[in-house]
Amino acid sequence: MSRIKESVVLAIAVLGLGAFLYCAMMHTKDRDRVVSVKGLSEREVKADYVIWPIVFKEVRNDLVALYESVQNKTATLEKFLLDNGVAAEEISKASPDITDTESEIYASEKRSQRYVATVVMTVASKDVEKLRGIMGKQGELLKQGIAFSEGDYRYRKVYSFNGLNDVKPEMIDEANKNARAAAQKFATDSESKLGKIKTASQGLFSIEDRDENTPYIKKVRVVTNVQYFLED
Repeated sequence: MSRIKESVVLAIAVLGLGAFLYCAMMHTKDRDRVVSVKGLSEREVKADYVIWPIVFKEVRNDLVALYESVQNKTATLEKFLLDNGVAAEEISKASPDITDTESEIYASEKRSQRYVATVVMTVASKDVEKLRGIMGKQGELLKQGIAFSEGDYRYRKVYSFNGLNDVKPEMIDEANKNARAAAQKFATDSESKLGKIKTASQGLFSIEDRDENTPYIKKVRVVTNVQYFLED
């Protein structure tokens, strides 16, 4: 009789365990139903810092005359910048780079002027609009015999945006809301309910020029990746 009772108890236990495992399996199966979405946030912002290398060249046959001309034109350029509101601490000057064209190995013909001086004066400022205005006045220097040398990639203007921390919280919030909206649309279309977040990761922020013609306007972008559970 005791063996019959033991068998009944064992059978009930096995059935109970089976039911528990079945429910757990079904629960796990339901919990594995997820939707993966991305949330995007973009902003256009103005650059808040600019580095402007100003380059001009001077040529002479005589080194002394070259030195005097470089000194005079450098002083003229510096005065032009100061008169237009550039602070002295925003200006830095490098020593002129002097090239003797007769010493160039690959020179195929003798040039009319032997020495070439490349002069670089760099302005770095947080007042981007002020400097852009001064850039538009370069013609005034032509009247004083100073022609800027453009086109050398080493001396290109560099605009940057350093206010990322100010826009980060709002952009992350917007990206997360966009991700949830996309997930909600998917849940509605699949006749499901949107559950809790399973996983979430924030992508890196990127800062790029809006386009090649307006490098002083930046595009800030971030993408978040979120997985939501779907429920019946």
